[in-house]
Amino acid sequence: MIAKISSGKDTAGLIRYLFDTKKAKDHTDPHLVASWDGFAPDPGRTDDFTATKRLLVADLDLRVKQARRLGRAPERHVWQCSLRAATTDRHLSDEEWADIARRVVAATGIAPQDDPDGCRWVAVRHAPDHIHIAATKVRGDLRPARHWNDYLTADRELATIEKEYGLLRVLRGDRTAAKRSTRAEQEKAHRQGQDKSARERLHNIVRTAVAASISTEEFIRLLSHTEGVLVEAVYFPSGDVRGYKVASKDNLTAGKEPIWYSGSTLAPDLSLPRIRTRLKATDQPSRRPPRSPNPWHQATSATERIPHHLTGHDDRASQAHLAAFGEALDALPLLSPAPIRARLREAASAFERATRSRIRAEHDHTRALRSATRAMLREPAPSDGTALAMLLDAAILVTIAATRWHQLRHHDQQVAAAQQALLHLQAAFDQAAAAPLAALIRRRPPQPTVDRFVHHIRRAVPEHSEHVIADPAIAALTAALAEAEALGHDPERLLIQATDQRALDDARSPARTLAWRIQRISARPTPNARARAAQAHRTVRPDGTPSTPAHEASTVTSLPPGARRR
Repeated sequence: MIAKISSGKDTAGLIRYLFDTKKAKDHTDPHLVASWDGFAPDPGRTDDFTATKRLLVADLDLRVKQARRLGRAPERHVWQCSLRAATTDRHLSDEEWADIARRVVAATGIAPQDDPDGCRWVAVRHAPDHIHIAATKVRGDLRPARHWNDYLTADRELATIEKEYGLLRVLRGDRTAAKRSTRAEQEKAHRQGQDKSARERLHNIVRTAVAASISTEEFIRLLSHTEGVLVEAVYFPSGDVRGYKVASKDNLTAGKEPIWYSGSTLAPDLSLPRIRTRLKATDQPSRRPPRSPNPWHQATSATERIPHHLTGHDDRASQAHLAAFGEALDALPLLSPAPIRARLREAASAFERATRSRIRAEHDHTRALRSATRAMLREPAPSDGTALAMLLDAAILVTIAATRWHQLRHHDQQVAAAQQALLHLQAAFDQAAAAPLAALIRRRPPQPTVDRFVHHIRRAVPEHSEHVIADPAIAALTAALAEAEALGHDPERLLIQATDQRALDDARSPARTLAWRIQRISARPTPNARARAAQAHRTVRPDGTPSTPAHEASTVTSLPPGARRR
């Protein structure tokens, strides 16, 4: 059930509208279902409509006139609240609507329960699915009504009413969502032939610029070089950026002036102070040494660790990881082939709502993913699509984990957003992974080698082995194992290491997920003899038995010294 609250100056005009059946075609059988004392005149149930309406207005305005003589009457003394049930809800009776109206005026402070000085109000029903509550905001002691935050208090009461009456549960937010486009903005975009309003387009452009920037100066510069966007920055005397606002060149006023939007009016986390906090948690990019890790692999590794972070007890760190993951999704359309860009944009746009909540993020926990995302944007994207498929496979698991994390905290809007993003990510992954998987399957080894790898799978991942072996992507996994073995890695140890990175419980295709991980791990250089011996000494199998001897430990991978320091 949704509440819409407004205020006005004309009691008579509001009552006239509520009981009108000529101009308002959807008003059928208007009548009172409740009032402040249960005895208010009802123009809908009388032969003399005009006289009864005049009497009702006089009763509602009685205290307003008294307060006006004392100089206490508020300028906008009329309070209106419309309550509408969902189209799928059953039709409520007059008695049920009356109970709902009394609870709403009590919760909002218009007429608190058991308060004889509560404001005067009436509830009018002129359609089956909704009512209007009209009140005058002067109490019996001639003081103004105490109805601060009436929308929030009404919304909380309506959530309880929905549960008690068995009505549709509305997804409620926490006031951290981006501001929606107004109807005027939407209609203007429609007239211009645009799918989205200027506000929505600027919102997406600014988010993408944040995902690609390493400093506020670069952020302003990227916006300034974006086609069709106007940027105006405000600076401190020191030369540091103080604030910014953006406009679309095709969105002008009647006087041909740009319509400006500050960052905070686009979304709560797009104000410059919030952006600066996030950018401080990003390492400055530097020229990578020849043997330093691939930024796509780094981003995938950091993404795969997010579900584990979400199961911890540090909500601020978890919130930061979701925000950083959202930035990575914002950047992916810039790095992806044209056929899947639209899907990835929809995924990023949907997940944007899941990146914010009332929990304050501590962004220092997310340097790895943020830095990898910026590094990806500064290098040519891999041409074979394997790296993108790996990252999308990990992103799907993060989105599932994010849904659960928000569900446990009753973040209804964020849950719906994550679920919507998951659909787009799955569709994008299926499209992006088709060619790399087909190429990998074509390189599958001979059957004796496959049988040997199946034996390794049963030993390395006994709890998932049957699902992995029955997976249609087993051919891709055996091909990845064969290529890793040719590079000097031990297949069984690779399988153990790949499984230890992240459980396979959420994977749609465990064999495919293992194939991506093994390809990524095997891309690292093989360790020297001393590292192999140390790894063999400390490695233990999942069943608790000692690992294979050191001479078989050729698969253990170690990062280069520079990467290890990072």
